[in-house]
Amino acid sequence: MRITESACQFERKRGKTAVPLRSHLDVMPVHVLLEGTGPQIPAHLTRIPISLITTSTDVTDKIVKGKVVHKGPLVSLNDDSFILKMVIQEEDSMPNSSSQNSSVNVVLFGSLAKNFSQSANQGDVVAASGFTVGKSPTVHKDNLHPCNLLLTEDGACIYVLRPVLPNPRSPPAKKRRSPLSAELSLAKAPKYTYAKLDNLKAGSVVNVYGVVVFFKQPFKSRGTDFCSTLKITDQSNEKIGCTIFCEKLEDHPKIFQNGDIVRMHRVKAQVFNKSITLVNTFGFSVVTFDGVEGAPVEPRTSSLSFHFDQDDQRTVEELRSWAASQALLASVTSTVPLSAVQPKAYFDLTCQLLAKAPVDSTCTLLRVWDGTRCPHTLLKVIVDPHVTEGQLSFSKERENLIADVLVYDNHVEVARQLKPGVFLRIFNLRAIPGSSQVRGLTSSQLQVDHLAFHLHGGTSYSRGIRILPDNNPDVQELKRVIEAFHENDEKALSEINDSDLLEVWKTPPESLDGETVDCSTERSCGHDMQTVTLSEVKRSGPGRVHHVRAQLKAYEPHRLHEALKLYCSKCKSMQDVPDDELLESIFSEASKDCGPCSPPPWTLSGQVSLPRHPPGPSNRALTVYLLTQLMSEGKIKDVILLMGSTLEEMCQLMASYQNIIPVRSSGGHLSLLDLSAPFLFRGRKRYYGCKQCSEAAVRELSAEGVEMIDEKIIAEALGIQPLQFILLMKLELQDATDRLDVFLWRHAESFFGVSAEDASANQEAQNSICQIMDSLCPPGGNVGQHPWLDLCLMAYQAEDDDGQTKTCYQVCHTTVVKPSSE
Repeated sequence: MRITESACQFERKRGKTAVPLRSHLDVMPVHVLLEGTGPQIPAHLTRIPISLITTSTDVTDKIVKGKVVHKGPLVSLNDDSFILKMVIQEEDSMPNSSSQNSSVNVVLFGSLAKNFSQSANQGDVVAASGFTVGKSPTVHKDNLHPCNLLLTEDGACIYVLRPVLPNPRSPPAKKRRSPLSAELSLAKAPKYTYAKLDNLKAGSVVNVYGVVVFFKQPFKSRGTDFCSTLKITDQSNEKIGCTIFCEKLEDHPKIFQNGDIVRMHRVKAQVFNKSITLVNTFGFSVVTFDGVEGAPVEPRTSSLSFHFDQDDQRTVEELRSWAASQALLASVTSTVPLSAVQPKAYFDLTCQLLAKAPVDSTCTLLRVWDGTRCPHTLLKVIVDPHVTEGQLSFSKERENLIADVLVYDNHVEVARQLKPGVFLRIFNLRAIPGSSQVRGLTSSQLQVDHLAFHLHGGTSYSRGIRILPDNNPDVQELKRVIEAFHENDEKALSEINDSDLLEVWKTPPESLDGETVDCSTERSCGHDMQTVTLSEVKRSGPGRVHHVRAQLKAYEPHRLHEALKLYCSKCKSMQDVPDDELLESIFSEASKDCGPCSPPPWTLSGQVSLPRHPPGPSNRALTVYLLTQLMSEGKIKDVILLMGSTLEEMCQLMASYQNIIPVRSSGGHLSLLDLSAPFLFRGRKRYYGCKQCSEAAVRELSAEGVEMIDEKIIAEALGIQPLQFILLMKLELQDATDRLDVFLWRHAESFFGVSAEDASANQEAQNSICQIMDSLCPPGGNVGQHPWLDLCLMAYQAEDDDGQTKTCYQVCHTTVVKPSSE
């Protein structure tokens, strides 16, 4: 409705140019004009400078010209109504015009907006006529002209002015142009000029270079934008403050330290508190460079296209040399590794983010490391595992190198956007001795004299968080330190659906035959806390860690193959491992589809014969497809595609080939089996894929330069999201005060000292788990004679299938200790 009313106002204020324009050219409201060829702009139109336009200006037979510095998207209001907004900037000011308001918002309606969206691009030079003038509602935000130019399809026209590209085969021809069309012809792109900081005039829009002497990381403003402030200087020794408002964080200057060099295009000089300051305007862009002499001149910017030539290179190097001679880099605060941190100190930390989790609405936990170990005992913050993003558990050696950083207030918004694995620089981090001084921790988390890392709210002293690019020299050095650290344990599992953990086990208790080995357990968490009873654990709330001493009364399931599950780290789903009866039916069904098939061009088909046991026929031939690339390298048995086999025949061939991919014929082409079956047989191990997350298809395997082809390479080639084997058990604990059901899953591999993948195929690994469980919970014995176990438990909240929230517990940071053999 508001747009309809505006359209009526446009009609009443419309000038007299509608009829002449439509009689001069065709009825299309957007015209692409080439210099000196075809129709040109009507001669009766006169150009008016943008800066002279007001709501009372008579714009009859007037035209404005400028470069499109911003072109918004075409918005459809209904089937026949469109709207588009752009900003044009006057590049060559007319006499008596002011540069202060040389950029203006232009709003297009109806078919005019649609045609312009299809015909013009950002960067084109355009001229507009037949417009009306209204007040700009965004003048205080975008610092542009206080008026908007409004154009509808009824009488308004836009001319897109483009130069004629020269034809090398044709001789140059004389161009015939009217004086106005000559004036409006597209000029050659000007070379960027840069103003010295001591020569800035209020109201001017300029391009500048400068050395950063102060900066604050971007912070959320009261509106929708982020705001960053900095102060720069140059050879004039003038120090100029800058304020940048951008909606996206990546559009802000990427400043890592004082001494960095920034180049800003289209900033406006304004007077604030009797001093010149710079603010960004439409078309603003910024590029940042390392300010260290001799460092590579590598631009930091989110822009996909920006101007940078030898003059820019020379300017950066000159500023670097000048800054070094002025000792401007002396104030740069070098980062401090965790190994050198001192209590009560403020410091900058370069690190890698491993995991994060919200503590409350004003605090977020970041788990980081830099490959060095802090000499002081560090605070460990326990959070609900199902809200943690990133890896949840680590080996004991690596856990000792991890620091928990508590991020508060305005920095929480930035922390929410971080992804585990990125490299960070945290500015003005504080090391606080005594976790009792850290707000937001529960009483069970208070660890006296432990060192806590705290990022205060606010932006003083450049306080904040910045993501570092991979090519940053500090990141390269950090990677070398981290790569020197060898992680032995398997990567911990990601989050899992809590409803899966609350699953009711249906397996009846059964005894397992086998040799019994006496075992005990020990905690490996490093938490310094008193042992509590199970009744005290039940009375405590979620989000806490407890040390208990209890006996294992019972456990489920007793059949090991039912404790093995398949888990997808992408969609967080969990499923049972298919039994051989189901797999046999899948293979049997697939073997029926072994008709004519057109092999892919990167394979060579053949046959392999299998010896059959009596009373069957002596031999049966199966179709195989060999990879020509591997054949040329003499690796015939590294990977084969096998069609038409039964599960039993597949198992017979596993000893002869390193990797076997089962396939079938579908529509005359090779296709993979249903992902309920393994997509790969490798030795005695079988590998499964997630149906929901995979885009499975038979594709060429690229193994050039690869010494060993493993399941990860094959899964990636086939478009399969692999499933991980995990161990999931429910334990019933008891002590003198109560009983408690707990889960063993996330730390099950470190608990047993056996990987779930090995347990799926290795008899020795299976026996080891069975012997441990028989020792901790002897079958048929008196519960009072079961060994006492030292366990670390984590309490957290989960929701079951009925939507009810309850407190759950899991065993963590606990390992089984077997007696040493004499």
